[in-house]
Amino acid sequence: MGKQTEKDNLFSVDVENLEIIEDNGKESIRAKVIKECMRLATGNPIIGTKIQMGELQRKWMEKEPAWHAPDSMRWEEISLNHFTLESLIPDRKGEKIVLQLHGGGYVNPIKNVYRNFAKKYAEMGDGMGVYSPDYRVAPEHTYPAALLDVITSYEYILRQGHLARNIIVAGDSAGGGLAVALCMWLQAHHRELPSKLVLMSPWLDMTASGESYDRNFDKDPMFGGTRESMIYRRDYAGDYDIRDPYLSPLYGDFNGMPEMLIQAGEIEMLRSDAESAAKAMEDVGGKVSLQIYKGMFHVFQMGLEQIPESAKAWEEVEKFILS
Repeated sequence: MGKQTEKDNLFSVDVENLEIIEDNGKESIRAKVIKECMRLATGNPIIGTKIQMGELQRKWMEKEPAWHAPDSMRWEEISLNHFTLESLIPDRKGEKIVLQLHGGGYVNPIKNVYRNFAKKYAEMGDGMGVYSPDYRVAPEHTYPAALLDVITSYEYILRQGHLARNIIVAGDSAGGGLAVALCMWLQAHHRELPSKLVLMSPWLDMTASGESYDRNFDKDPMFGGTRESMIYRRDYAGDYDIRDPYLSPLYGDFNGMPEMLIQAGEIEMLRSDAESAAKAMEDVGGKVSLQIYKGMFHVFQMGLEQIPESAKAWEEVEKFILS
């Protein structure tokens, strides 16, 4: 894991397998426009704090239009104990399965952009079945509700006859934290682990001790400029110690973790979480690829094909999954 200095108690990392992704050193115009729109929104005195807390997103999601799967895929909502598990199964698919864990700071349920993520995964290679749990969220449901729902989802996939070696767990932000926590739980309970993890801007340290939380404080267009945001309020943790590895996996044991692809934006406050996880994997001899995207922000992959940097990131995800 990243070393901590006595001086500032911040994680300091030196990652060997680090790749800075840029396009001839130039940031796309679309990315620049989106960043400025984000800054304007989060800097607005009326709605800014509500966005950074995740409150406004929840209201917007209540008004989302119905999502429709492509004709070549079957979308189903499966009722499990306490939550719904969504499945997206293409007509033609290989053996690989993706368990997708959505982000949203543990306070927002699944939304249409993650159904579009599922479509991206389902179209990769020979086609893959994708399962996306709409796990319980805070403040109504605190730890360990989300983790229990993710464990239930993983066990459901195994009960359908799928082999652990064919499962890829993918998660962004809070979903990235859940992905690593799931694997730590499986290991602690002597269960088979998935083959690979795809982590996009993973939230792995609720203590916010990484140096990028300060270095990118005035650069991050989503969480920057304030301590009044979901990454500091930590509703999901409830009364539990935020250093618990199931809440902050950076404090856990990375021995035996699946191969990881970790992607993060250069200017996001959570960048250190990605770097520290990669260093933790390297320290125990694990297989990891860390990609930092020049000028990018938190979960910029939501741009899908509309932002060149996002499209590039998804190409890298597909290469990793199919390798």
